[in-house]
Amino acid sequence: MKIQTRFFVLDSVSPLLKQAPMAVMTALAVVIVLWDTDYFVTSPLLLLIGVGIVAVATVIAGVMSVCHVRAPLTSIIPALDCVAVAAISGGTGAGSSIFVALVLLPVVWFATNEGYRNILYAVLGVLLVRLTPFVVDSTAGDTPGAVARTVFSCLAFGISAAVVNELSRQARFRAKKLNTVVDELASSLVLATENAAHLAESEARLGRSELMFRGVWEAVTEQAVIATDVTGLIDAWNPGAARMLGLSAEQVEDIRHVDEFHLASELEDRARQLHYPAGETVLNPGFSALVEAARLGSADVREWTYVRSDGSHIPVELSVTPRLDDTGTTVGYLFVVLDRTKAHEVAKLKDDFVGLISHELRTPLSSILGYLELLRDDDETELTSTQMQYLGVAERNAYRLLTLVGDLLFTAQVESGKFNLEQHVQPLTPIVQAAIDSARPAAARAGLTLDSSVVPGDTLVRGDSVRIGQACDNLISNAIKFTPKGGTVTVSLVQEADSAFITVNDTGMGIAADELDQLFHRFFRATTATRNAVPGVGLGLSITKAIATAHGGCLQVESEEGIGTSFRLGLPRVHPVLVVV
Repeated sequence: MKIQTRFFVLDSVSPLLKQAPMAVMTALAVVIVLWDTDYFVTSPLLLLIGVGIVAVATVIAGVMSVCHVRAPLTSIIPALDCVAVAAISGGTGAGSSIFVALVLLPVVWFATNEGYRNILYAVLGVLLVRLTPFVVDSTAGDTPGAVARTVFSCLAFGISAAVVNELSRQARFRAKKLNTVVDELASSLVLATENAAHLAESEARLGRSELMFRGVWEAVTEQAVIATDVTGLIDAWNPGAARMLGLSAEQVEDIRHVDEFHLASELEDRARQLHYPAGETVLNPGFSALVEAARLGSADVREWTYVRSDGSHIPVELSVTPRLDDTGTTVGYLFVVLDRTKAHEVAKLKDDFVGLISHELRTPLSSILGYLELLRDDDETELTSTQMQYLGVAERNAYRLLTLVGDLLFTAQVESGKFNLEQHVQPLTPIVQAAIDSARPAAARAGLTLDSSVVPGDTLVRGDSVRIGQACDNLISNAIKFTPKGGTVTVSLVQEADSAFITVNDTGMGIAADELDQLFHRFFRATTATRNAVPGVGLGLSITKAIATAHGGCLQVESEEGIGTSFRLGLPRVHPVLVVV
């Protein structure tokens, strides 16, 4: 897009247009002379020369206009015009000629040109015209006041030329500034036009995106998507939320708060677990319990219980993320809710099945082990060495099956909420040391170095010594199984603030990063385990995680494939002062 922004200025006027008045006035002079030749013409030759010069100057002006000759070169035309006026006035009465006034036209041309030198050119042109009578008629100088008239004319025309030249300079300067402003405005107009086109295109894209988003929003019916402001007031409620909780968007948007759909007891329990800075007042503890992790910048995905409009409860998996504006300020929160009812039903069926099968397997296994023991202890029937070998194999496999059944029963108890602990305040060091001592023979058989770093003194915890020992056994035996010959397994116990941490490091095969989040699921086997044919069924870590959680602790893992793995079992400490009290 191109916009013409230049205004008309003196320097942009074509030479032919400037010469036009001179050509017209010369033609008029010719008409006047022809009307009374005897009166006006005193020298036909000079008159003819003057008219011819004007004609030639006009032709030159036309050529210069077509060829766009630069302004300084066009000054030759008013110079020719001054010569022409001198000749015309000399041929029509010299000093008394009425056509002397034509000199005004080239004087104005000179005066309007840029530069003060043109004032001098104008004065010289007037002087040429005024001196012509003295050249044509030697007696002209005898006329009273002739010299005075010549001098005064040059002075008057010079001053006029100076004034016109200055006015032209100022007009040229203002026009230049105005052209600059207009150019800027034109550029702004072009930019604004382009921006308007881009804006229209963006609006069209935004409209299409909004339609697509609205379509996706309406299509999500299996998940509830709820948006709130920073206080928890709901401002968006998708069809999935309406289907899940039994209320339409009109019934909740800008009316209800999201924490109203949560089980109050769960919110209270979660709120008690949060530690706010001293002096901080929480206006809505329930909503803060929901969004605290997201508010601090970490992902928060956990299970909650939602209360439907009819009062029924549904288990859900809730993901909370902050909503940010263009400056990165949190303006609300987004809740994505997945109904876990069917998953819980499937898990319950699986747990019931596992529990049932485990109970059914435990009885015949106990019977098998009993009869195997009777065979071994029967004094009346002496078994051969081969028979004793077979009997030992049967016993070992029966005990392995019994251990597996025990693990299955334990996991079923954990999932059903019937996991009972006999918790007592007791030192943790002997439990960890016993697990290390029990694992030394297995480590020696595997060709591994088993190091330990257990802090001396009383590290007291409230827990079930059997289950804590089982967790330690699981972690150490796993490290031994997954570490190749010549490697090292290190077990340490340290105190940190209100927790005690049992750490088991190995230099084994490690675990892939994308499998770490599945590591504590029942029956999960890492790729490195299956690839290297490491024996196991994938229950040890899930049991250890359950034991840690039941004690109010945690189980963390860090691993790098081919480098090794580190498990960190944390348990809440009991301070000796609290025990005395």
